[in-house]
Amino acid sequence: MNTEKSENEGFYQPSKELLPHPPGLVQVQRHSRGTVYRKFLVIGSSILIFFLLSKAHHISCFVAFKKDEKYSESYDSYIKRIEEGYLAVPSTESALAASRNYATHPHLAGAVEDFQDAKDILALFQSEFGIPTPSTEPIYPAGSSESREATLSASSKLTKPAAWVDIYYPVMNTGNADGMVVELLGESDQPIWKADLLEDGDPRDETAAKYKDSIPPFHGLSAAGEAIGNLVYANYGTHDDYDKLVGAGVNLTGKVILARYGANFRGLKVQGAAERGAVGVLIYSDPQDDGSVTVDNGYEPYPAGPARNPTSIQRGSVMYLSIYPGDPTTSGYPAYENATRTEATNVPNIPSLPLSWANAKLLFEEELGGVPEGTKLNGRVGSRKVRMVNDVDTKVTPIWNTMAAIPGHIKDEVVVLGCHRDAWVMGAADPTSGTVSLHEVVRGLGALYKRGWKPLRTIVIASWDAEEYGLIGSTEWGEDFADWIQKHVVSYVNVESVTDVSVSGSRWHTSASPSLVHLIQRSAQDVPHPTDSKKTLWDAHFDFGPYEGPMDAEFARMWDEKTSNEPRIGPLGSGSDYTVFLQRLGVASSDQGFGNTPTDAPYHYHSIYDSQMWQEVYADPGFHKHVAVAQNLGLMTLRLTDSIILPLNTTQYALELDSYVDTLIQSTYREEYLPDLFPLRTAIANLQNASFKLDEEKVAAEKAFHEALKEVSRIRKPRIVRRIIRWIKEHLGIGTQEVQDLKFDALKWMSSVTESGFSETDICKSHGKGPLGDFIRAAKRVRAVNQKLMAFERGFLSEDGIKDREWYRHLGVAPGKHLGYAPTTLPGLTEAIVYDEDWELAVYEADRLTALIEELGYFLEP
Repeated sequence: MNTEKSENEGFYQPSKELLPHPPGLVQVQRHSRGTVYRKFLVIGSSILIFFLLSKAHHISCFVAFKKDEKYSESYDSYIKRIEEGYLAVPSTESALAASRNYATHPHLAGAVEDFQDAKDILALFQSEFGIPTPSTEPIYPAGSSESREATLSASSKLTKPAAWVDIYYPVMNTGNADGMVVELLGESDQPIWKADLLEDGDPRDETAAKYKDSIPPFHGLSAAGEAIGNLVYANYGTHDDYDKLVGAGVNLTGKVILARYGANFRGLKVQGAAERGAVGVLIYSDPQDDGSVTVDNGYEPYPAGPARNPTSIQRGSVMYLSIYPGDPTTSGYPAYENATRTEATNVPNIPSLPLSWANAKLLFEEELGGVPEGTKLNGRVGSRKVRMVNDVDTKVTPIWNTMAAIPGHIKDEVVVLGCHRDAWVMGAADPTSGTVSLHEVVRGLGALYKRGWKPLRTIVIASWDAEEYGLIGSTEWGEDFADWIQKHVVSYVNVESVTDVSVSGSRWHTSASPSLVHLIQRSAQDVPHPTDSKKTLWDAHFDFGPYEGPMDAEFARMWDEKTSNEPRIGPLGSGSDYTVFLQRLGVASSDQGFGNTPTDAPYHYHSIYDSQMWQEVYADPGFHKHVAVAQNLGLMTLRLTDSIILPLNTTQYALELDSYVDTLIQSTYREEYLPDLFPLRTAIANLQNASFKLDEEKVAAEKAFHEALKEVSRIRKPRIVRRIIRWIKEHLGIGTQEVQDLKFDALKWMSSVTESGFSETDICKSHGKGPLGDFIRAAKRVRAVNQKLMAFERGFLSEDGIKDREWYRHLGVAPGKHLGYAPTTLPGLTEAIVYDEDWELAVYEADRLTALIEELGYFLEP
């Protein structure tokens, strides 16, 4: 969903470089929660798994970690075979075929084609994971017992992969092409010019021509109605742009705003206009923001060449994303069919429409003194009135999230991988390139599963719907299963960074929770560069497109300021489906994809020209980037899933907080609103010290674990192990099963024991002071460390949320209040100082943040 260039004042400056990864250690699986009889199941299974592995003396972390050579690499070797097996599966041929299947028809959220795509993805899950096709399609209304059971059983009862579709019922709108109007009025308010509001559908792009009239250009969740007023140009329509106009004495009351896409989320352009009295907003795509690849630089417009087609129109949601995402009428709870609905507070009350550059250019020439003069933010007001009519049908509309679950040996730890499926038209880049990469991940995981692999942790895969309207599908699922997610989900892996797609340009972008940056970097360094065999995917952070030429000076300045301080892995703002996981539920999240640079062919975002032809000719010829993203997504998922120790780095996160405070101070315009930050700095320092101690505890716990394991391995046929094995053979019949190609025998036993009923009490009664008792205590010590790693991100949540947008609960990072896409770090405190200019509020926010970080430090103490 997010392709816009962020404002420079995104309130984040990175630390200079990544830190060395803290020492890893082996993680014991989590125990089930329930009766006393089942309370210590995983402890028992830990004994068995590590006893069966005792001849190897050691189980290392995943292959990217530095290994201690004195230990055997048996589990390492197994993981290496898994990863090599996975990386061999994604292919350019398969990716291209999938793209041609998904990107050659429209699939607007809630449409018939969207529902068919949901069922096609369901069939893909069933085929790749060996799920029998049931006689009745597993398509369930959200809130039904079937829908609830499908998700909740993934962390408990599920023994084989499952796939299903959840139906939610949000409020959305569709446009009526016949009722859309933009016209210039002359004497007696008679129209003297009328915009065509159409894309030309050049026949050289067959699918664009075929579907040029399928979905009219309109804004999702826009207000229906008519607006008449004089035209005022507002540049990008940012908070600062509007303030400059008002400061120059321009009265925006009753005016129609003309703004260009870029710098902030389109909904905030409309919100800013409405707050200042405007009656309507027109938003256009400006070729000045296309970098070097423009008609003025001699490039032919698409499809004849790489430059922007001047009739292309960017559709998109104008939800006030910074207030809350998801269904506008059920904020904080799921949009069931019979849900109680409230009045929406995150949607506009004035109409808006998207325009092509061809139409906007004429308005500049007729009303604002031409393009060079009219595009200056000088407060010029058009002499004639503009009439606009937005004709939309707004109603409750069903949407379909297609889900799959692969149960792990440790069922109650879950990794979620997701990408949205709906598009404004065909969406070859947004979202089909992401869907294609997800398609290849599913093929890779399916190939492993068919060879006998079972993940250590449970994997849930989601094809989200209605992301384009405001992250609706993922948000509704997150609100529906909030308690389950906070209890079980280890991490959320999203595909669609910066451009909300897998591929739309040359440069690989990533954003993530700081605890995940080392995992992302090391995974990317193990994936080949898509087009240069001497490099890795990590090196694609610095790639540029193939075209040359001068750029608009303002655009060049914005690009340089944005990229000169851009970290390789920065914090997450909003604009894609990780939002509910990170900023409401506190799940460590990541996002990635290839996006545009100033020397790439302009991306026809949300236009009919986001087409298969454009993707094949300009975005990713050969589809090598699609495959690279799929390989990295899968590798990250495998390492989150199969590594014994969760690869989450609290120390990197704690150290990053200092840079957040530095950025806050740098962003403060008036120091009198800045509270005493010494207590906050102290709390951060204490959190860092606690994390350092946790790193030390990892080393000590690992050492104790291996010493205990060594002693256990010397026991010949211990009675307790014989009892466990005998119980498994008698009650589960596993003893005679053949070990398949990629099945690790000890993990098979562990999974079985987790389903059994041995308690730690039984074991300790017999061996409380012996090697087995020592081993149990060492395993519990390791488990305690891993519990802290999993819960760390939750520690930044405040139930009170952020002022004026309480849906967002993460006090470490949130989408900028006036940005939408770009992140604001320490948002509550930053906004109290920078926007509210309220010293008492700033003191309250500083105290609240300090208390939260202090509590997190206490929690992290070993």
